[in-house]
Order: sequence, then C-alpha cells, then structure tokens
Amino acid sequence: MQPHQLNPIIEPQFLAVNDYIINHLGSTVPLVEKIGHYIVSSGGKRFRPLLVLLASNACNHLAIQNTVSESNPAHIKLAATIEFIHTATLLHDDVVDSSDLRRGKDTANAKWGNGPSVLVGDFLYSRAFQIMVEIGELEIMNVISNATNVIAEGEVLQLLNSRNPDLSEDDYMKVIIAKTAKLFEAATETGAILASASDKERTALKNYGLHLGIAFQLIDDVMDYISSAAEMGKNTGDDLAEGKTTLPLIQAMKETDDTNRKLIRRAIRDGGLQDLAPVLKAIKQTNAIQYTQQKAFSHSQQAIDCLDDIQASSFRDTLIDLAKLAVSRKS
Repeated sequence: MQPHQLNPIIEPQFLAVNDYIINHLGSTVPLVEKIGHYIVSSGGKRFRPLLVLLASNACNHLAIQNTVSESNPAHIKLAATIEFIHTATLLHDDVVDSSDLRRGKDTANAKWGNGPSVLVGDFLYSRAFQIMVEIGELEIMNVISNATNVIAEGEVLQLLNSRNPDLSEDDYMKVIIAKTAKLFEAATETGAILASASDKERTALKNYGLHLGIAFQLIDDVMDYISSAAEMGKNTGDDLAEGKTTLPLIQAMKETDDTNRKLIRRAIRDGGLQDLAPVLKAIKQTNAIQYTQQKAFSHSQQAIDCLDDIQASSFRDTLIDLAKLAVSRKS
C-alpha cells in the first residue's frame, strides 16, 4: 500500500496534486520540460506533499480553501510547491554525489549530464516560488524560503564532511536535520498555517514534521547497508561510495575492534566500493544497525506524541500511521 492510500478521503486530493505538478512543468525550452517530467514521473511516495494535505485537513483547511481558484485550492498548490522543491534537491544531490541510479531508474544527470540537471533543478525551485506567490500567504513564503536556505546549508555541510571518518553523531544529526528533516517540518507547518491553525496546533505539526523527517533519514541510512538495490531503487553502499559518514558507520566504529575501525575509516576516506563487503561484515558484527533503528523509532514516537495537541480525526490517525510507516519501510 502506498502512503496516500492510508486515507481514502485524502486520495482524490493527492491525485489532484499529481495532476497539478504534471500540468505545471511546462516550459518554452523542450529539454526543461523533458527532464522535469522524467524526474517527477520516476516514482517516489510523495511523502512531503502528502504531509501538507494531512496537516491542512487535520486543522480543517476548508475555512481557507476558496482563497485560491476553486479548481486548484491553496492546499493543492502548497503540496505541489513542496514536491517541486524536493525534486529540485534530488536533481542537485545526484549531481553532487555523482549518482547514476535513483528509484530504480537512471538519474537525470546520467541521462543528460550534470549541467542540464542542475539548471532544471533551478527551474523547479523557481517554479515553486511562482506558485507560492499565487498562494499569497506571506508567512508560508517565510517558512519555505527559510527552509530552502537551511536545506542548501545542510547540503554544503554534508559536502564539507565528505570522507571525514571523525564526524560525530551530534554533527551527523545537524546534517540530516538540515538536509532532510527541515522540508518535512516546512510541509507540516505550512499546512497548518494554510488552515489557520492555532499556535499550539502549528507548533505541534511543525515538531511532528521535524521528528518524522529525522526518523525517515535514519532509516534511509540503515537501508543503504541492509537492503538490496531492487528494494531501495539505488545502488547498495552508495553512501560509503560517496564517503558519507552516516550513523551506522559512526556507531560501528565506536563498537568494533581496532582492525575493523581502521578498515571503516579507510573506506570512508577512500570512497568507492572496494571495501564494501568487509565494511558490511564489520557493521553486522556490532549493534550499529539496531542502534540507528532505535534512534529512528524514538523520533517516530516523538512525532506521534506531538499529535496529542491535534484534534482526533482520520487525518490525525493517518499522520500517526505515516510515522509508523516511515520506520518500517524497505524502500
């Protein structure tokens, strides 16, 4: 079951978001449109736009639904905005990481090269801000513009820490909060803003998104070492190949012996996959995977606890289900 199928009331809105995204990829430059359609249509669960829909519905978006055109109410446009921003970051990430596989398909940079991928990512960013202007909510613009700035900083921070085996757990958490959790947080907070939520509801949903995003990324980092390429839609060991020091590696280095610690440190510094097999073996000899999973479960539960301040509804129930799904998924 796909995440949007958890709540049948949301599914028509979710499909409307997909239609809106496809209909707003138009460009006078054919390659822009071609790459945009390719990356948007290449799969993905649309977690982030779904969060906008659920947050706005949980706080009753109906009061503000008619502030934009009847056929494209504001929460549909906002959900599309969040997905455009996310897709832009994927295009840029794949170039920075020299990735050639995402969601089981060739990355855009593998098909068209780095230059077009970066520039189409820029196009999607600018399209997102055009849509935000149409929505016309200054506070939403404030939250999302700040979020995109933090995300960019997080990506640079991750790049600076590439091939650094001395990265601490605290510094690792700063990276994933900035590069991943911040957009989750923006999705749920802006959904609440759009629904004219109370300050308590807005804070609750903002914090829910933050903890959910952390849990989501922690599980992503676990899957890089325990899942197959078919399950993940990307190559096993990509993080190690890119010299990314993620929590499974940080914890494995803490728990393992001197020989394996040196092996992992060398593998991070060198990048590539030549040491993948012995590194996987070293990780499995420790509690690193379980440690990271428990961190993810803890943040998932913290996300659920944040919803105590949200009125009971099927949308709140689905937000709870999503927090559970985020830590039980295999792709």
